[in-house]
Amino acid sequence: MILVTGSAGKIGQAVVAELQARQCPVRGFDRVPTPGLKDAVVGSITNPDDVRSAMDGVEVLIHLAATPDDDLFVERLVPNNIIGVYHVFEAAREAGVRRMIVASSGQVVWGSRLTGPWPLGEHATPTPRYWYAATKLFLEGAGRAFADRYGISVAAVRLGWCPRTPEQVQEIAQLEWAQDVYLSPEDAGRFFADAATAKTEFTFAIVYATSIPKKIARYDLSLAQKLFGYVPTQTWPEGIETVVGATPPTG
Repeated sequence: MILVTGSAGKIGQAVVAELQARQCPVRGFDRVPTPGLKDAVVGSITNPDDVRSAMDGVEVLIHLAATPDDDLFVERLVPNNIIGVYHVFEAAREAGVRRMIVASSGQVVWGSRLTGPWPLGEHATPTPRYWYAATKLFLEGAGRAFADRYGISVAAVRLGWCPRTPEQVQEIAQLEWAQDVYLSPEDAGRFFADAATAKTEFTFAIVYATSIPKKIARYDLSLAQKLFGYVPTQTWPEGIETVVGATPPTG
């Protein structure tokens, strides 16, 4: 069984759809029902009982649930991105989960996205944008600790920019660097499905996931290909039609 936390979100729905297309057993977990998925637990990652209930029988975890950008630190970031990570990781350990694919962010190397040297790889010095990115460094550190201490395979995925709103689509259209780190929902779904089902053995890895760069490969996708066989198929602006209300930009 593969558990997807944050399964009702933009990336979560794409991941669920791809796993279902591959006929993988998948369960969702989110604060609201997951469209098109019968096996879905409604709950909060801040509630350990909810998380334990969702984790029953799970072998592979795809952890997407989080406050997805800079927000109120004490009220939003700490409960979801710090305490929630603690509950999810501990419940996964108790349930005997053997592989965890956890969503970090390209924002942890924010200061290097414009300066390089490109492509940024797993050993790039963290240059976090702000508090949200700092919480993702906590996630990565926790993943490394669990891999070393418990022998769980953990991949921390520094995601490119997968837009959630029409406004974000227009923002990407105006920023050349953003088009290089764009991640379409469909490519995101393929990446996480590849990572969850790959036969490759590993302990801990930091990998990047984007679509095909428009001009410059700012993030190194080679490790994601080596470990999981991930090869993106889309480039900006392909795939944005899945963002509600978005239309392809003309510029």
